[in-house]
Amino acid sequence: MIEAMRRVVTERDLPAQGVFRVERGALWTPSARDLARERGLEILELDADELAAAEPERTIAIGADHGGFALKERLKPLLAELGWHVDDVGVYEEKTADYPDIAHAVALRVAEGRAALGVIVDGAGIGSAMAANKVPGIRAALCYDRASARNSREHNHANVLTLGGRMLTPSQAEEVVRTWLATPCGGGRHAARAAKITEIERRYSSWTPQNSKG
Repeated sequence: MIEAMRRVVTERDLPAQGVFRVERGALWTPSARDLARERGLEILELDADELAAAEPERTIAIGADHGGFALKERLKPLLAELGWHVDDVGVYEEKTADYPDIAHAVALRVAEGRAALGVIVDGAGIGSAMAANKVPGIRAALCYDRASARNSREHNHANVLTLGGRMLTPSQAEEVVRTWLATPCGGGRHAARAAKITEIERRYSSWTPQNSKG
């Protein structure tokens, strides 16, 4: 179970300066401890609920299964560099995991307002998009280049990005992430069409095969 896993703090997780918020009970690698001291970081150990409540507007939830683990670890320092607090929901090692569990954990943080945005990485990125989009309020988009990243934000108001860890090189994925985060949601006709997506979601939120026949 994802909930039973303890986060492992590595050098890649640490910001260049300032405050580093981390869940209480997380495991640290020796090199991460040394680097935190070298940088003079203020370490704030928080309970899970407190961590989720810390600056949600600048928090981005990220998760990956075994197929996306390596790319997730590569993206975390980039997100920190761009000024985001990274909430890593797992996995924390390259061990077999089920992508729907990870996608649900990331999507739930966004839907509940504990994170402003989410990033999910699995082997192809397809399954995670499908799973995340089952959570009300989530508009997850699989992106594979700058054009799709820009379109998903400007046109579709995507709040979760999914990536294929086995489909993109690290540099390609970084380019997608930078573009996605830098692109604002569009207004006008784009906002009106995104609102229609939300209306479809509302329409079927209590749908069952039985009540559709009436």
